[in-house]
Amino acid sequence: MLHLLTNSLPYTATGYTRRSQSFLKAQAEEGWEVHAVTRLGYPESLGFVQAPRKQRIDDVTYHRLVVKGAVPNLRDRLQAETERLLDLVRVLKPEVLHTTTHFVNGLVVRAVAEAVGVPWVYEVRGQLADTWASKRGPEAVSSERYKRFNIREGEVMRDADLVLTLGASMRDRIVEYGVPRERIRLVPNAVGADFLSTPTSARQAKAKLGIDPDKLYIGTVSSLVAYEGIDDLLTAYSLLRRRRDDVRLLIVGSGAAMQELRLHAAEVGLDPADIFVGRVSTSDAVRYHGALDIFVVPRKDFAVTRSVTPLKPVEAMASCRPVVASDLPALRETVDDGINGLLVPAEDPEALARAIDRLADNAELRERMGFTGRKFVLSTRTWKRNAELCVDLYATLRHHQESS
Repeated sequence: MLHLLTNSLPYTATGYTRRSQSFLKAQAEEGWEVHAVTRLGYPESLGFVQAPRKQRIDDVTYHRLVVKGAVPNLRDRLQAETERLLDLVRVLKPEVLHTTTHFVNGLVVRAVAEAVGVPWVYEVRGQLADTWASKRGPEAVSSERYKRFNIREGEVMRDADLVLTLGASMRDRIVEYGVPRERIRLVPNAVGADFLSTPTSARQAKAKLGIDPDKLYIGTVSSLVAYEGIDDLLTAYSLLRRRRDDVRLLIVGSGAAMQELRLHAAEVGLDPADIFVGRVSTSDAVRYHGALDIFVVPRKDFAVTRSVTPLKPVEAMASCRPVVASDLPALRETVDDGINGLLVPAEDPEALARAIDRLADNAELRERMGFTGRKFVLSTRTWKRNAELCVDLYATLRHHQESS
């Protein structure tokens, strides 16, 4: 099989690239020969001009489409990318082509799949128009750009032989684009590798990271963007600090909102140096998940956060940690209120502080929720399970094509 990706490890480390690598590696472990190709000009566009045109990461072979000469506009870039992908497909002869949002990837893969007569899959990991709108105010959803973006997304979704997506909330959005529900399958965010190993105790994880094992740590491991609601978490923590001294906050990750969040922390009486860890390695990210006694997902209420199910609470549950999250449809698919975590109204720091306070005072409840969450993840949210599902779906697509 051949996957067309927007970007990838090792040059870009995001939730998107980690999902891609984990998903593809799990497919390879199911016995498929798995190849991935990144968009034209990547990673040259990031300054990695000496990147190899072909490299193997674990069991996945990555191909790079190097730019040849000037590409003056998007139409010419997509044409060049399509021609280069077609050349690669003729060499590799994949049984299935698989790509991810957004629609420019779908346009390229659709053209190549039609040219060579193989089925293609469109994996909807998010609604980029909604992400764009979340940064520009409520009037953005009425803009021509927003409307046209969604029109193209709908076109690509309807043309795909199969649409995969992360959760039920996003599936409902895809149905609104006119895609038959029976052509949509759920492939949720999942865990593998280190997150499948038996978690260490929070005390052991804290010791490995050199932080105070006698304090109770709350926090998150996240990209720092506006819709994640980290400002509400900072405000909630400032309220907690007024009535207790045993809780500490750690925010692991980086992003466009970092400077603004550091300023907000200072405004509510906190020292940013004590809170913001910054970007860490994958192995340290696993350790920080283990060191946090309570994991917090304080997302704001936007279209993108109502429909996109994030990876971070799944990893926290795999680490046997309770999750406090905003009460949004996508998060309700993972966080079962009172069972493996607590849900609070979005953008309500007072309610967030009360929920954290409740868990901080009850070690038995934290432990029970943590074990319940891990059981849920191991039974329903592993990359191996997702890969097995996709292998069956790919086989079905090929059978339908051969019999038609």
